[in-house]
Amino acid sequence: MQTEKRTLDRGLKNRHVQLIALGGAIGTGLFLGSGTSIQLAGPSILLAYTIVGTVCFFIMRALGELLLSDTSKHSFIDFIAKYLGPKAAFVTGWTYWFCWVSIAMADLTATGTYIRYWLPQLPAWLPEIFILCLLVGLNLIAVRIFGELEFWFALIKIIAIVGLIAVGLVLIFTHFQTDQGPVQFSNIWTHGGFFPTGLNGFLKSFQMATFAFVGIELVGLVAGETKDPDTVIPKAINSIPIRIILFYIGALAIIMSIYPWNSLTSGQSPFVEVFSEIGIASAATIVNLVVLSSAMSACNSAIYSTGRMVHSLSREGNAPKRYSQLTRHLVPAQAIYFSSAVIVLAILLNMIMPAGVFTLVTSLSTICFLFIWFMIVLAHSRYRKQKKSHSHFAMPFYPLSTVVIFAFLFFIVFVLFLQKETRQALYIMPIWFLILYGLAAWRTKQ
Repeated sequence: MQTEKRTLDRGLKNRHVQLIALGGAIGTGLFLGSGTSIQLAGPSILLAYTIVGTVCFFIMRALGELLLSDTSKHSFIDFIAKYLGPKAAFVTGWTYWFCWVSIAMADLTATGTYIRYWLPQLPAWLPEIFILCLLVGLNLIAVRIFGELEFWFALIKIIAIVGLIAVGLVLIFTHFQTDQGPVQFSNIWTHGGFFPTGLNGFLKSFQMATFAFVGIELVGLVAGETKDPDTVIPKAINSIPIRIILFYIGALAIIMSIYPWNSLTSGQSPFVEVFSEIGIASAATIVNLVVLSSAMSACNSAIYSTGRMVHSLSREGNAPKRYSQLTRHLVPAQAIYFSSAVIVLAILLNMIMPAGVFTLVTSLSTICFLFIWFMIVLAHSRYRKQKKSHSHFAMPFYPLSTVVIFAFLFFIVFVLFLQKETRQALYIMPIWFLILYGLAAWRTKQ
């Protein structure tokens, strides 16, 4: 069986990629953590999301130009290898793999919690293992199954957000009265102004706003399995700003119009509060279903991305050769098995680890995502300096936009340094990169 000659199946359709791009920009943080975000920064959280979303759009445009410069390549790691060298590809690839393993670890733990909302007597680990096995099995069938799962997971999130916005607009235009007073847009700025928590709260909100967009670069992996990348990828990337405005800015603005920012409960989902306000008794159950689908979506993406990343690393000689093999369904099964085994181990470790260690691991993961974005944009910069022909999907305002992105990423690192919870991860991060670089250097000498 000459699996070496096979390439990944281009089985993803336009609707799959569009919803994957959307799902990558909407996490459980919006449904559960937005109350905490609003309490931290007040209405200025809207500006933070706008700034972060704009920068992420330019990062995605850089990635899109790279992907369309050579559609024979199957991930952004291939471009990093080409423009930054094999050592950089090794470090970036395994760092990205670690990021998604950590996300799977966190979200699988969350799925157990969400399912126990309905079945409190169930051991927490049982639904975690069941969901992982189910998603792995479905991912082994064909890439279009992954696409279908993400399509429906993202659709559930969209319906919940659109439902919130629609309900909010009805309450505003009918002058609905809550316990906090009338529902109106002016609630956004009439309770202490737009920056009620000052510069400190505004700066700290960038941490949550940035982490909300972690995973948006997943389009850089699915590009290798789309039927028509020249059409699909530009559509998915160019629609990101509209999605950000509608789903983040729109939802949070509606929430703060219904409830003044300082009256929201930081530990409770604003979605539950809004739906409960109009008399939906099962609001908590509905939101629990939404966050469960969101967590399963993250796990599904983790299985997909870690498998493809190990497959890509194997093709470059940075992982055992067997992980480059594809099944008759053109799926990297061996790579998926390996990553899934590590995810299971992570679940078991999570059961015995102190909470502080788990928080450290996930903090390190999110910091590593900043490194991934940096490497993507750096590879794009090298590409632009070397290319001789004009790209039909060029990154806007280059090279100024590149400078802005780099400045933003370093600014986020500075913000993370201000937080006690993430400062420790910043100290440890260089050790991770030194270990990977040492392994990469050792491999080149073999």
